[in-house]
Amino acid sequence: MTPGHNGSSDKFEDEHYPAYTMGRAAEMIGATPGFLRAVEQARLFEAIRSDGGHRRYSRYQLRLAARVREIADQGTGIEAACRIVILEDQLAEALEINARHQRDQATPTN
Repeated sequence: MTPGHNGSSDKFEDEHYPAYTMGRAAEMIGATPGFLRAVEQARLFEAIRSDGGHRRYSRYQLRLAARVREIADQGTGIEAACRIVILEDQLAEALEINARHQRDQATPTN
């Protein structure tokens, strides 16, 4: 295998790899485990479960949860904050797809 393509380094680079336990995830975003359960209940995301049934979170999920916490700290309810973050995430994805499409259209083919 080439460097950067072995299983362990791919996991370090994969923002969707569920590397963080609930306690560590909560600590990283300055929240409580209850907050993470609340955003999961509000359907911001579904935590991945370990073989033992424990919740695991990815960096991507933690970024979303941290944004919800930021909005909720300003007085917005958690469910509404989750909906805002979901819409922000969908917009960012759509803008990226649009930019990629525009780049593809601008690239001349021979």
